[in-house]
Amino acid sequence: MEYEVIVVGAGHAGCEAALATSRCGHKTLLITGNLKNVATMPCNPSIGGSAKGIIVREIDALGGEMGINADKTLIQMKMLNSSKGPAVRSLRAQADKVTYPQEMLKTLKNTKNLYLKEAMVEDLIVEDSMVKGIITNNGEKISSNIVILTTGTYLKSDILIGSTRTRSGPHDEKPSMHLSDNLKKYGFEILRLKTGTPPRIERSSIDFSKAKREDGDRELYTFSHDIKPLYDVDNQEPCYLIYTTPTTHKIILDNLNKSAMYGGLSDITGVGPRYCPSIEDKLVKFKDKDRHQLFLEPESLYYDDIYLQGFSTSMPKDIQEKMVHSLPGLENAKILRYAYAIEYDAIYPTQINASLETKIVKNLYTAGQINGTSGYEEAAAQGLMAGINASLKLKGKDPLILKRNEAYIGVLIDDLVTKGTIEPYRMLTSRAEYRLLLRHDNADIRLREYGYKVGLIDEERYKRFKNKLELIKEFRNYLKSTKITPKKEINDILNKIGSPTLKDGICLYDLLRRNEITINILKQFNLLNSNYDKEIEEQLEIEVKYEGYIKKIEREAEKMLKNEEKLIPSDIDYDKVKNLATEARQKLKQVRPTSIGQALRISGVNPSDISILMVYLRKKYNE
Repeated sequence: MEYEVIVVGAGHAGCEAALATSRCGHKTLLITGNLKNVATMPCNPSIGGSAKGIIVREIDALGGEMGINADKTLIQMKMLNSSKGPAVRSLRAQADKVTYPQEMLKTLKNTKNLYLKEAMVEDLIVEDSMVKGIITNNGEKISSNIVILTTGTYLKSDILIGSTRTRSGPHDEKPSMHLSDNLKKYGFEILRLKTGTPPRIERSSIDFSKAKREDGDRELYTFSHDIKPLYDVDNQEPCYLIYTTPTTHKIILDNLNKSAMYGGLSDITGVGPRYCPSIEDKLVKFKDKDRHQLFLEPESLYYDDIYLQGFSTSMPKDIQEKMVHSLPGLENAKILRYAYAIEYDAIYPTQINASLETKIVKNLYTAGQINGTSGYEEAAAQGLMAGINASLKLKGKDPLILKRNEAYIGVLIDDLVTKGTIEPYRMLTSRAEYRLLLRHDNADIRLREYGYKVGLIDEERYKRFKNKLELIKEFRNYLKSTKITPKKEINDILNKIGSPTLKDGICLYDLLRRNEITINILKQFNLLNSNYDKEIEEQLEIEVKYEGYIKKIEREAEKMLKNEEKLIPSDIDYDKVKNLATEARQKLKQVRPTSIGQALRISGVNPSDISILMVYLRKKYNE
C-alpha cells in the first residue's frame, strides 16, 4: 500500500504530525514499535509549565491535539506565575499517565485517512537525494511521498544506571539499532545526547505529614480555546513539596564516582540538559545551596506511583535507596522503579530548514527529540509544524514559517535551525525576546488564522474565534466611549482605593491605565457594567495596562522583520565573499540562512560580517 505521508514514531511529535497530515486530507501511515506506547510520558507526568504551557496553547490555536487531550485527562491544573506579569504566566497540568495515552490513541484510531502499524523502521528508501519511503526491521518496504521522523530517544539508546549500560529505550522497549547509522550514510551528522528520569515511589510508603501540600488552583482553566473545563476544581490531586537534607548531599557526594555520569561509566559521550539537571549535577554545580526542592507528584489515578520531581539520577540502585531514604517523609519509602539516565542519537538541527524538511534529503522531515530538543511540548510543536509543512508541500504551497514575534514555536524552530544545539534544548521564556507579545491569553489571536488557512481549524471553531475578536473590539470601543466625570461619589470611590481623584472627565479605557485600577474594581464599585466573558475582559485589561510596552516591542519586532525580508539567494557561494571572518564563513556555510535576519542570529557571525555580506549581495545579486 502506498501512502502520501509516513510518520515514524508515535510519541508527542509523531501523534501531532500524523493527525495534521491526515486531517489535511493526506493518506498517512503512523508506524511505531509498540502501539501501547503512543503518546506516553516516560518522564515527568505533566503537560505545560513555564513557557511550555504557552506552547501548548499555540498548538491548540493552530489545530493540534495536545491541549485538548491534556484537558480531557488532567488531575491537577495550575497557572504558574499568576502574581507576575502576563508575559510569564503559563499553565501546567498534572496529566494522568494512563488516560492521556489512551485518549490520544482513541483519537488516532478515529481519524480519517490515518493508518496505524507496529514495526521498527531501520532505513529509508532514498533516490537522488529524495526520500521515497521506509524499510522496516523485517525488510518490508513501504512507499510514500514524504517521511517524517519523530523517533524520540529510541535511536541506539542506552539506559545508564551506575556502572551498567543496557541497550534499551524507555519502558524496556527495543531501540532502533540501525536508523541513525543509515542517516549518517545519507550524509547526516549525528550527535549523542542524554537525559534522565527520577525514581518512582509507592504512595503508601510516604509520610506526607512531613511535606508541604501543593494544591491545584481554585480557578478553572483550559489549554484548549474551544472546550470548557472538564475537571472538578474541588477534586484535584495534590502534589507535595520537600527538600533534600545534608545527609542526602553527603550520600551523593561520597558516592559521586559511582554515578554513571561521574565515573561509573567511562564511555559516555552524550550531553545532558543544562536546565533539567540530575541531582548529582545540582550538587556539583550549585555547591553554595544547602538544599534543593523536590516535588512528590502523582502519576495517575489508576496506580500508586509517585514521581520524585527534581531527583533525576544515574546512581546505582543501592545508592538510590540510601538517597531516597534520607529525604523527609521517605525514610521508609519503597522504590517501585529506579532512576536512570538514557543516552541516544540525534541529528544536528542546523541540517534542517525552518520548515523542518531536511537540507540533505528532500521530502524528509524531522521533529522532536531527534532534532535535539527535550520535552513533550517542544516535540508536539515540531510534530505539528512538520505535519503542516508536509501537507503544504504536497499541495504545492509555500511552508508555514512562524516568526519569532508570532509564537514560541517560531522561537523554538528558529533557535534550532539557526543556532543548533549540543545539549537537549528546552524552551524558556528568556529565549523569546518578544515574550510580551507571546502570551498565554492571546495564542489564538496570534495563530488561529494560520490554523484555519492550513485546514486544521474547521468553520465552527473559526466562527467562534471571529466572534471573540468582534467582542474584544466591541468592549474596547465601550471602554473608550464611556466617560465618568469628577462627581463627589466618583472621587470618594477613587480615594477609597488610593487612586488620584478626578479634575476632568476621563474614559474608562484611560482610567484603567492606572496601576491600582482593575476591571474587577470598576465592576465592584459599579463604574463598569460588563457582561463580557472573563477572557475578553482579561484581554482588554492586559492591552490597556501594557499598551506602551507592547507598542515598543512591536516597533522592535518590525526592525527584525525588515531584516527577514532581506533574502539571501540559496545558491550563494560563501567562499567567494571576500574578507569574511573564518568562523562566520564556516557557520554561514553550515546553516545557509535564508535571510539577513537569520544570519544575524547565528552564533559566531558578527555585525561586521553582516556588513561585508550585504555589500557582496548588492554587487552580485543587486539585493
